[in-house]
Amino acid sequence: MHILIVEDELGIVQFLKQGLQEEGYQVTTANDGSKGFELVQDQKFDLILLDWMLPKINGLDLCKAIRIKDQITPIIFLTAKDTVQETIEGLKAGANDYIKKPFSFEELVERIKVHFRNKIKTEVLTLGNITIDLSKHIVSKDAEEISLTQREFELLTYLIQNKGKVCTRNQILRDVWEINFEYDTGVIDVFMNAIRKKLNLKIEEDYIKTIRGIGYIAND
Repeated sequence: MHILIVEDELGIVQFLKQGLQEEGYQVTTANDGSKGFELVQDQKFDLILLDWMLPKINGLDLCKAIRIKDQITPIIFLTAKDTVQETIEGLKAGANDYIKKPFSFEELVERIKVHFRNKIKTEVLTLGNITIDLSKHIVSKDAEEISLTQREFELLTYLIQNKGKVCTRNQILRDVWEINFEYDTGVIDVFMNAIRKKLNLKIEEDYIKTIRGIGYIAND
């Protein structure tokens, strides 16, 4: 998952970037509203953390500008502005959430996870000729529906959501199996073999590559 931080306080930027990267997120930063606007025009982000008081373009105007083009990506305001009216203004501008400074990093991470869960409920994911409709819980290849078990579905979804990124076996155990202790990672290989067999993937269209000794990466 790729998060954009638009914040002009260097200390907060460094703190958030390091913490979120340790949580496994890809992070891009911008220190003013103009740069933030440029980035959202050129790249796709899964979530945006947005300060209100920014140089060049303030956070409120930037939020409105983003929403003209993008109605889906979650936006969380991080701001010292804390009146009820200001909160309402932020939400009316298109923000999904509003966290007042100073804030707990642990709370922020949990809020981010909630927004990611809500976001993927309506998404359709694609990988080559493979499609996952998350709202209907349907996997198809070339428009033909493929029957997967719940765990196979969750594993395939996770890899596609992290397309282009190497997912280690330990990360998969933590995020898909919710196992945070030492466990036999070979179980993942068993499920991957089953997924490949059910999808009838030929060598030239094996969109999920095994990174020997590390994990897997999904790429179109």
